[in-house]
Amino acid sequence: MIPPFHWWRTVFWLIPAISVYTLVLGFVSITSSLVDRTGTVAHACARVWSRLILVTTGVRVQVSGLERVPGDGAYVFVSNHQSIYDIPILFATLPFQLRIIAKASLGFFPVLGWHLRYTGHLLVDRARIGAVTLLQVAGLMKRGHSLIVFPEGTRSRDGRVGPFKGGLFLMAVEAGLPIVPVAIRGSRHVMLKGRLMTCPGDVSVAVHDPIPTCEMGRDDVRALAVRAREIVTQMASAS
Repeated sequence: MIPPFHWWRTVFWLIPAISVYTLVLGFVSITSSLVDRTGTVAHACARVWSRLILVTTGVRVQVSGLERVPGDGAYVFVSNHQSIYDIPILFATLPFQLRIIAKASLGFFPVLGWHLRYTGHLLVDRARIGAVTLLQVAGLMKRGHSLIVFPEGTRSRDGRVGPFKGGLFLMAVEAGLPIVPVAIRGSRHVMLKGRLMTCPGDVSVAVHDPIPTCEMGRDDVRALAVRAREIVTQMASAS
């Protein structure tokens, strides 16, 4: 049973506070994309927004393993997915120029679709990752931008790591981008799937060594996905 206090906290404090700085930072981010085609300012807004989300909701994040990842490269960060909070958690804690892969349908939303494209995020049909997507990823790599992906395709209800879909790994192999397994622990209890209410809590993020893909081919994609899932599962279950 969830204490009634958290409902009041969510409705009368969190939603109004988050709405205010989401509108302000969203305006700055959208306006900046008119003159900054690199998405650097928009990414800075996303990081500030993410940190404010965590502070406002009382989520404390401990990160380990960042020293394993050199700061001068582009990567595909592959993470388990427990909560909608996983995105702000990773944006707040990973010191890289991060972009996401979003559903192609978001491109049809006024302003939002345009903004996502202009700031370097990828809008793709995840069931059909083709040549255009690979060219977009190659462009990100040249600019030194990294991707965050959740290869389970959905959030876990019980915390267990589901099967990893191979399409995202094919994209990384084709682009020659290293895979960095990331495990998030504890975010599921901050905001349960299907619920609006949030609870304060402690979350940990464990970062693994990058897995090079430059010498891999299409035949290695499935084994790469299995290996990444095993690493994430092991880190996610570590005490």
